[in-house]
Amino acid sequence: MSVSHKQKRVWKYVEEGNLLKLKSYLRKHRDLDVNFSQGRRQRSPLHLACCRGDDAVLRLLLKHGADVLRRDRRGDTALHVAANRALKHGETAFEDLVVPLRKSCPEAMNTSNNAGVTPQDLLNWMKNRETAENTSRQPKADPEKEWMEKLFGECEDEFCETFGVYDADDFLPVDDDEEDYGDWADRIRKEYFDKKQAEAQRLAASSSGWKKKKSKEEREREEQSNKELHERLQREHEEYLARAARKEEETRQGKKRRYDERCAATFHGGSSQGNTKLTYRDIPWPAPQGTVQEMVDVMLHGVDRKDVVVFRKIVRKQQALWHPDKFAQRCEARLEEKDKQRILDTVTALSQELNRLAHSLRS
Repeated sequence: MSVSHKQKRVWKYVEEGNLLKLKSYLRKHRDLDVNFSQGRRQRSPLHLACCRGDDAVLRLLLKHGADVLRRDRRGDTALHVAANRALKHGETAFEDLVVPLRKSCPEAMNTSNNAGVTPQDLLNWMKNRETAENTSRQPKADPEKEWMEKLFGECEDEFCETFGVYDADDFLPVDDDEEDYGDWADRIRKEYFDKKQAEAQRLAASSSGWKKKKSKEEREREEQSNKELHERLQREHEEYLARAARKEEETRQGKKRRYDERCAATFHGGSSQGNTKLTYRDIPWPAPQGTVQEMVDVMLHGVDRKDVVVFRKIVRKQQALWHPDKFAQRCEARLEEKDKQRILDTVTALSQELNRLAHSLRS
């Protein structure tokens, strides 16, 4: 099902965290359906709000009929995403995200994703972790549990930060058979819960009858099994970190390549001499929705900053390209009147940031 222009506007406001614009837009378009999915992960605006930890946008979407039970490609509901964030950020994320979602749709707490994990499972794990941390009777730290906590934290960081900030879908081919970070995290989490459930069943069985002491051979076998699991998880974890770094680099290179191509087409191509009007979106911004600093990072990606001579030369080239006066000579007559001031303000801010960077190289 295709996403309408109005729905794309809703997604943009949620992605930017622009509560006032989103509220005004939804008030203007009261019949607009906020239950839609887009992108490779097939996330809804409610998923996105949870991933960003934006409780104000989340409550607004719920008020306008957002479906808590709507699933993404991995079968996660928004409550799964909120529970994952609560695992990482603790009580604040729980109160801001999980509580309003649970109040809106209590049955979502027991809805399983493709890995068979429910939000309640995640919250139980969080509760057990906090209980363990507050228990003073524990004689020594559990290395397996510490590893799991670190592992889940890394996975959540990669999912919500790496793939949220750098939108790899724009530049990378989609491979539906390839296991991504989210799929891997779900698989590891399922294995962990299955193991804990099996341990609980064994304890229950042993407590109901005569308690049998483990033999030395059984203990050694169990220790070896745990060691192999730990080594496999660590190996896979390192492989996925390396893969995430490669994807991030490919994404940055793609943004830089697209920026250079659009600059050539807009400033140096034949179209620069034409009469085609330019809107804000037509200007070849390095990062159209990013900050000025993010734009500069895209411009200078791949340049060795330790090589001061080369780096200074590239900075000067970008200064000349975005100098307000030179930009006005090339493009001011072609700018759409409604976007003109916004375009010139952004060019000025970009030029000032480049000037600051050039000045720092001289000092």
